[in-house]
Amino acid sequence: MTRTEEAHLFIEALSHPGLAGKKNEDRYGVSALKTGPHQKTPAVLAVLCDGIGGHRAGEVAAEMGVSIITETIEQGDDRQPLKLLSKAISHANQAIYEASQTDYGRNGMGTTCVCAWVIGDRLYTVNLGDSRIYLLRDGHIVQLTTDHTWVQEALDAKIITDEDYARHPNAHVIRRYLGSKKSPQPDFRLWFFEGEQDSDALKNQGMQLKPDDILLLCSDGLTDLVSDEEIRTAIMDNPLKLAPQVLIDKANSRGGHDNATVVVMKVPPQSGTYSNAVRRRRWLMGCLAGFTAIALLIIIVIFGVRWRGRMVDELTPVQPVTYPTIPLLTPSPVILSPTLGATETMERPVDRHDTAPTITPWPTNTSVP
Repeated sequence: MTRTEEAHLFIEALSHPGLAGKKNEDRYGVSALKTGPHQKTPAVLAVLCDGIGGHRAGEVAAEMGVSIITETIEQGDDRQPLKLLSKAISHANQAIYEASQTDYGRNGMGTTCVCAWVIGDRLYTVNLGDSRIYLLRDGHIVQLTTDHTWVQEALDAKIITDEDYARHPNAHVIRRYLGSKKSPQPDFRLWFFEGEQDSDALKNQGMQLKPDDILLLCSDGLTDLVSDEEIRTAIMDNPLKLAPQVLIDKANSRGGHDNATVVVMKVPPQSGTYSNAVRRRRWLMGCLAGFTAIALLIIIVIFGVRWRGRMVDELTPVQPVTYPTIPLLTPSPVILSPTLGATETMERPVDRHDTAPTITPWPTNTSVP
């Protein structure tokens, strides 16, 4: 894969430390790429990490997570996106854990992670922790990821209720993160339809995005204070360029107790989406291939006819040459001269028109080039 200057999606992003005086431990990266066998397929990779560990260098873990995952994806094989994302998660986790063991001040550092990889118009996701990915389509908002927290697991197991979820003391106890001793299991479930099972959510990977679809990646500094419905309204009611600022301002207006990061990516509204462009390109390539095949066939026929004619000429037997009949010449009589001796004769002068013509043989019948 190669990096490009321009992305095929509209992208806006913003990160803010919040109002609690904390240093910003959020990190994000967005890369525009070209993939495929001929490096022609446009792609966008967005990675967002929220460092955990506080004074134990959470921002270092987040920075390492973004850079290692991005680098691994860029240098990998995009033919198997989920396998490559899993490899990137594993590399980042191992590197962060080893770094945490070399410095006491970094002991225990880690980071959440959420990735959205759009290849052409196909979406692939992976997440660890409580950073999220949302999809806005046709005025509706859907949370595509699930949080890896104690309260989410308790809610799924019906140990707690929805009312207990937000104010529970274990609300921010992370169950999966980068930097753990044991490599965490990346979550590839992509939730889209109601009532889906895990196997259904896994099958949603590679889902096709539509024109005007909007993807939103964010840290929990936003979702702790801004509801899903408020996120939807803020994005629908504002230009994309202003959406991250509007959302972060809303979180800060309610205390801004944590770092907040927002990345939004929008599919262009034109009907000529990437899939349509691919279909048109394939149609044109098919037409070109058809014309090329016809031209080659014509050339083969022409050369075949000429070659056949040449072979016929070479196999035709040479006809014998018939030379013209040469008439016999009658000898001139000997005339005795009165003044010459009996044994002496005098021939008349030779006339060039009376001599037999020189016979020039016909050329041998050669093949016609």
